[in-house]
Amino acid sequence: MAGPISLKVTRRGILAGGAMSAAVSQVALAKGQVETPSAPPPAHQKVRLTVNGRDRELDVDTRVTLLDALREHMKLTGTKKGCDHGQCGACTVMVNGERINSCLSLAVMHDGDEVTTIEGLGTPENLHPMQDAFIEYDGYQCGYCTPGQICSAVAVLEEIKQGVPSHVTQDLSSKMQPTNLEMRERMSGNICRCGAYSNIAEAMAKLAVES
Repeated sequence: MAGPISLKVTRRGILAGGAMSAAVSQVALAKGQVETPSAPPPAHQKVRLTVNGRDRELDVDTRVTLLDALREHMKLTGTKKGCDHGQCGACTVMVNGERINSCLSLAVMHDGDEVTTIEGLGTPENLHPMQDAFIEYDGYQCGYCTPGQICSAVAVLEEIKQGVPSHVTQDLSSKMQPTNLEMRERMSGNICRCGAYSNIAEAMAKLAVES
């Protein structure tokens, strides 16, 4: 019976074998390789928007979100990029009077639309009443989520005024009331990591009473 085969493995032999295998592979590829066509350039499209009352025209990659169009193309950096998944509300803006998460919406979907960002609500010299209320009731701490919070709060009071129901609306036959429960439910998509929720609710309550 034959004895076991003795294999002598050296570091130099392994390196030489690896180099030879790589060379053979490259030769085989060179003989039978089919050139892969390069990817086509990304599609671009012109978009016309009315942003904060000003007509704007952009030529953007069709994959660009409304959020990035506002921040990167128009330099309106008041609208914040938080989670970029539509979960935190920092990117909330109003489109044709309705609030949306701009990170989930493509810019090309809004050709001809009217967009209002935090910059279009008010200025330091002429604050929107909701901005003024946030200051009065200290409705912010770090301030990162505040633009989205304010845009959403303005839209919420308008929703209640127009009688748009929410998940907690109990009576659909009478005039809708801006209760604390209603406002908290409608603002639940706007996250404040600093925890200023009670102050935000108080700011909104003040405007709800005055409106």
